[in-house]
This record gives sequence, C-alpha cells and structure tokens, in this order.
Amino acid sequence: MRKRWISLLVTGLLVGGVLTPASPALAAPTFKVPFPCGQSWSGQTRSNHSPAYAVDFNRTDDLGDPVVASAPGTVDRVTDLGGTSYGKYVRINHGGGYSTYYAHLNGFNVSVGQTVGYGKVLGWVGSTGGSTGPHLHYEQRLNGGDIQVRFNGGLALYWGTKSYSSDNGCSSGSGNGTVDTSGTPLTVRSGPGTGYASVGTVADGTRVTIACQTSGTTVTGTYGTSSIWDRIGSGRYIADAYVYTGHDGYIPGVPRC
Repeated sequence: MRKRWISLLVTGLLVGGVLTPASPALAAPTFKVPFPCGQSWSGQTRSNHSPAYAVDFNRTDDLGDPVVASAPGTVDRVTDLGGTSYGKYVRINHGGGYSTYYAHLNGFNVSVGQTVGYGKVLGWVGSTGGSTGPHLHYEQRLNGGDIQVRFNGGLALYWGTKSYSSDNGCSSGSGNGTVDTSGTPLTVRSGPGTGYASVGTVADGTRVTIACQTSGTTVTGTYGTSSIWDRIGSGRYIADAYVYTGHDGYIPGVPRC
C-alpha cells in the first residue's frame, strides 16, 4: 500500500485528500537566432557568464546591426539601466513561462505591450550597460530562471564559441518584403532617392512585391543604413532600409532596375 501511495504522489497532486493529475509541461516556442534571415553570427557561452546559460553574439562591425525577435510574443519590458548591468534591454514574454532577453542595445524599436513576430526589429547591437564592446547578450528563461538556449530545437554549444546561421523571418521570400517604420507611413518616390518627388505613401506593416532593386540616396532606417531602393510599381520606389526582405543587401534572384 505504501508503494502505491508514493507512486500516486509522484504522478499526480494531492489536493484536499483528492488526487488530481499533474499538469503537463508546456512546449517551448520554436526559438530562432535573433538576427535577420541569412546572417551568420559567432555565439559564445562560458561557465562564468551571468547568468550562466546566456549567449554573447558578435560579428565584424556589428555596432548598429538590427536585433530581431527570436519567437512571437509580447514585449513586456523596454528598460535603460544606464551604465550598469544590461544597459538598454528588451524582454519578450512568449507565454507558458518562457521569455527572452536582448541586452546592451544602443536603441529601441519597440514599446511595452507591443505584439511581435519572427524577424521584428527590437533594437540594434550596442555596448550599453556593463558591456566592454559591441555585442548582443541573449537569454532564454523559463519561469524567471535562465535555461540552456535552443535554436530550432537544437541546443546551443556549451561551453565555447560556435557560428550560428539565422533562418529567422526567411518566409518573406525573394521579391517580397514588409515595410517596417514603427508606425509612420513610408514615403514613395518617383525615383531611387530622397530628391525625387513624393508620389504617395505605404503604411507600416504593408506587404510589398519588389519588381527590381537599384542604388540611390543612402538612407538610415529600421534595418540600418543602405543605398538600395526597391521598385514596387511603375515609377514607385521605396528605401530598402525600411523594408524587411530577409536578406542583407540585394535580394538574390531579384533583378537590378
């Protein structure tokens, strides 16, 4: 009888003398590498990191590179700790007790309460807080405690340095993009540059089909600084710096205008 009672306690919960089934563990989100599709980053883990399972990401000349949401969720913290600790950081609540942290940013592109999906730019790589050089400090947590990081279900390297390739937001596909201006309509020009006449606007979040790409005026936007312009119709151009296409630079397979 004693063995049977112990077995019941292991497989369920005793509440008021009544045995109830134990709740199954919630599945983790499918986390992606927190950078735009196609990029490769060096991720380092070390046992003396705080917290231990965090990953520090670097690549050459990465200051100002966009950092994107690694899974869908709701932004529940956008905080600047000044010259200490995480500095400028964002936290996303993914549900089921799971959250992610993005620290040492040099700026924010989201606000508390905002719903985000794969590929949404949260901010840019910086060196704020206790950082000694530009990098992204990234964490996955469960019920507040740090857990070993996984991308697409695969465990990150513990301990050491490994190259990680991102497939985050790759579903946008060649020839397509999504306008991201953090709420402001994007000006459409009659040619590839800010000196051309305005011929209308496209709203933030608009899905666009890119007929061809060409070079023009250099613009700093949501996705960094770029001289690429996207033609989205006859005599209609928008700055690629405000369009998420899943690629750095020109989109493979899309012709030059």
